[in-house]
Amino acid sequence: MDSAMIPQISRKQSERGFSLIEVLISTAIVTVGLLAVVGSFGAAVASTQSAQEDLIAKQKALEAVESIFTSRNTQQITFAQIANVSSGGIFKDGYQPLLAAGADGLAGTSDDVAYPLCPGGVECLMLPGADGVLGTPDDIQMSLDNFSRQILIVPVLNPDLTVNPNLKQITVNVQYSKPGQGKQHIYTTNALISSFR
Repeated sequence: MDSAMIPQISRKQSERGFSLIEVLISTAIVTVGLLAVVGSFGAAVASTQSAQEDLIAKQKALEAVESIFTSRNTQQITFAQIANVSSGGIFKDGYQPLLAAGADGLAGTSDDVAYPLCPGGVECLMLPGADGVLGTPDDIQMSLDNFSRQILIVPVLNPDLTVNPNLKQITVNVQYSKPGQGKQHIYTTNALISSFR
C-alpha cells in the first residue's frame, strides 16, 4: 500500500500552481522592467528636445568663424584686427548676446545692432507651427535670448615658444541654458587662421 501512494503524491506535487510569493516576485520583476522602459522613453524625449538647441549652438559658432574667414579673405579687415579688444582687435571680450552683425558684417564686434523684429533685440528664429509648414500664420517665433557667444582669439606659439606672427587660434563658445533648468550647455568650435589667404 505504501508503494501505491508514492506515485500519487508525486503527481499531485507536480500539478500544483504558483505560490503567492512566486507571483509577487515575478510581478516585481516585470514592474522594474516596465519602469526601465518608461524611463528610457523619458530620456529619449529629453534628448530630442535638446537636439534643437544643440544644433542652433553649433550653427551660431560656425557662423562666427566663417564670417571671420570671409572678412579676412575679402580684406575687409586686417590680420591685426583679428583679435579681442583687450589685445587691440575688434572682437568684444566675454560672452555677448546674439545680436545682428553691424556694418562690418562680423558678429561679436562693437557695431552689432539689435534685431528690430525680435523681442529684446536678440536674434529670433521662425519655426513652423501646428501645421508643420513654415511661412503660414501659425508659425512660432523662438527668441535666442538664452544663447550667448564668446569669440576668443589668441596667438599661436612656434616650437621655440615665440609668437607666430602669421597664425592665430579662434575659439568660439556658444553657451545656452534650457528654460526651467539652471544648467549651462556650451558648444565650442576651434579654428586656426593665418595671415595668408
